[in-house]
Amino acid sequence: MMFAEVIGDPIAHSKSPAIHKFWIEAAGIDADYARHHVVAADLATYLAEARANPDWRGCNITLPHKVAIMDLVDDPGDIRGTIGAMNTILRQEDGSLIGTNTDAAGFYAPIAEHDLTGAPVVVVGAGGAARAVLFALSRLGVGPVTILNRNVLKAAALLSSFGLKGQALALDAKLPPASLLVNASSLGMAGQTPLGLDLAALPDDAVVYDVVYAPLETPLLAAARARDLETVDGLDMLIGQAALAFELFFGMAPPRDEASDTALRALLTA
Repeated sequence: MMFAEVIGDPIAHSKSPAIHKFWIEAAGIDADYARHHVVAADLATYLAEARANPDWRGCNITLPHKVAIMDLVDDPGDIRGTIGAMNTILRQEDGSLIGTNTDAAGFYAPIAEHDLTGAPVVVVGAGGAARAVLFALSRLGVGPVTILNRNVLKAAALLSSFGLKGQALALDAKLPPASLLVNASSLGMAGQTPLGLDLAALPDDAVVYDVVYAPLETPLLAAARARDLETVDGLDMLIGQAALAFELFFGMAPPRDEASDTALRALLTA
């Protein structure tokens, strides 16, 4: 039976199996999708074993492997030179493994209706998820981008690599005005330090987007809703990128409509 997985460290929090199993059942295909805990030291061994298994169709990648995995797979789409992080690995018929990234499109889908041309944006974080976010923003013609990150030099280098104008500041810096605030870090995730930002500088029409989905109601989103700001939670991006990965793994688009998506979100938040 063909199957795919999600790998990471930690991995118990991942909702990807629930999403893919929901679509697998709805599509009526003979397949499976599971979690696989893989630490950094075992990443190469895991891929070698996967390469030898013709039933293994691929895997999604979460923290902390999105950058390191680029050294271990083929990169025909130059993901290294564009986004700089991979979140999806696919096994080819000859056993070779290729990497791609569905995060950027998954991030963009929930905010596609917003015109962000020339709009100021703040992004928290400079890891693999932030790279996908910045790649998408660079294609949208946004205004100045401010990155808040522990390592300011790393954040400044990211801005330059994506051709974005803006500034890099420390995590505890005062939040500047912005039309869009994106938390692309693990801050606020269960077991991680909360992201404590003062949202006072954000205008009333700002959008606050948190890629964290465990918990779904993060302190950041709670603070945004207390101000009646528009919010986007981590499930929107997760489901969007998962739909693209599902098609790559199983050769068909997942069966989706408004009712199906509503039922899936209810399942994931139960």
